[in-house]
Amino acid sequence: MSKLFGTDGVRGLANQELTPEMAFQLGRAGSHVLSRESQRPQILVGRDTRVSGDLLESALVAGICSVGADVLKAGVIPTPGVAYLTQKYQASCGIVISASHNPTEYNGLKFFGPFGFKLPDETEEEIEKLVISGDVDIARPYGADIGRVYDLRDAEQNYLDYLIRCYRGESDLCGLAVVVDCANGAAYQVAVRMWEEMGARVIPIHNQPTGLNINERCGSTHPGSLRKAVLECHADLGIAYDGDADRLIAVDERGNIIDGDQLMTVCGLHMHRNGRLRPPKIVVTVMSNIGLNIAFRRENVEVLSTQVGDRYVLEKMQESGARIGGEQSGHIIFLDHATTGDGLLSSLKLAEVIRETGMPLSALAREMEKHPQVLINVDIKNKGSILNNMEIVQAIAEAEKRLGENGKVLVRPSGTEPKIRIMAQGPDEFLLQEVVNGIKDVVLKAE
Repeated sequence: MSKLFGTDGVRGLANQELTPEMAFQLGRAGSHVLSRESQRPQILVGRDTRVSGDLLESALVAGICSVGADVLKAGVIPTPGVAYLTQKYQASCGIVISASHNPTEYNGLKFFGPFGFKLPDETEEEIEKLVISGDVDIARPYGADIGRVYDLRDAEQNYLDYLIRCYRGESDLCGLAVVVDCANGAAYQVAVRMWEEMGARVIPIHNQPTGLNINERCGSTHPGSLRKAVLECHADLGIAYDGDADRLIAVDERGNIIDGDQLMTVCGLHMHRNGRLRPPKIVVTVMSNIGLNIAFRRENVEVLSTQVGDRYVLEKMQESGARIGGEQSGHIIFLDHATTGDGLLSSLKLAEVIRETGMPLSALAREMEKHPQVLINVDIKNKGSILNNMEIVQAIAEAEKRLGENGKVLVRPSGTEPKIRIMAQGPDEFLLQEVVNGIKDVVLKAE
């Protein structure tokens, strides 16, 4: 069996790669590893709207109960909601059944520890070893010691109350017109409720999940319909979440798409100017736009960079003391409020800046001048080993030489999909296209 855990849990084609048998074993092994010190451990489980969620939830719950742990079922709820509720209910761990922004045929399992943080590599490796070995040493209790299942009927309300408490604005959002794209995913109810309770005029789109339409031409990875709706409705703001609502992309009142780098710039600079960014640091990834670095350095805020993946962003934040960090994809962590990226929280903090400054998002986003950046994804099977190919290594070196000091090249395997991501950044977009396509040709020949 190959490695199970990627950069964000275990993912694969539901019922083909991520099977109910695997979900059962992960439920057993994860519960065993994460609840050793509890006599009657409780595991909190949430999910998104995918049709495969029922299948995998049933198997996962059975695995958890088989080791004598009780299950707290939160139902359909965003991934960051599970992180928060795991802490609130003092559960031994939290598990999310979701494949985030991936297509509906995929699904996944993400684990959170008792304090709402994603698991460190060594804990994932321990769980993985138990699954691969067949977990022969894990007990199978019987009778009254078998785990039970409890429905958390107030899970969504508790998460919603927490989000609203995080809003620090002196006034609510009355008069703000917001188009909210729920991606037909986990936020399809709670996101609309959040904006309504904050007083905004809400225009919801893609909030009718069928189990098969999650992320389908909607959400943070497909903001075209959000842009159209903002312009047609003359809205002040557009927000698009992804399937599990741990990230967001915004659209300003003029229809411009505002990515995670711009959102971090808007929120981070506002925090800095109001004395809330202490220490004056922000954490981003190697994929972030150079324009972000320039905007923060202009105000003496240190920009720290790490590899792609929100877990690595969080590690760097904890190491450096930074209070905000994130990715260009819109996965943003506000460490004063949350232990993981939360699209709903991030959108509320953005609205807080708009309300406190009295400025439209288009004006706020001009704080950062985006430099040309070209990113393509190449479907490939052996994504883990292909970067060891010397022809590809040489192609990357030649591309870096062509771009010079004012550009950069990044080639990396996706952590969640069978793809290689090729990114180039610099002042000349035509040259960037040449560089990226040249590397793509070498990658395809080497497969």
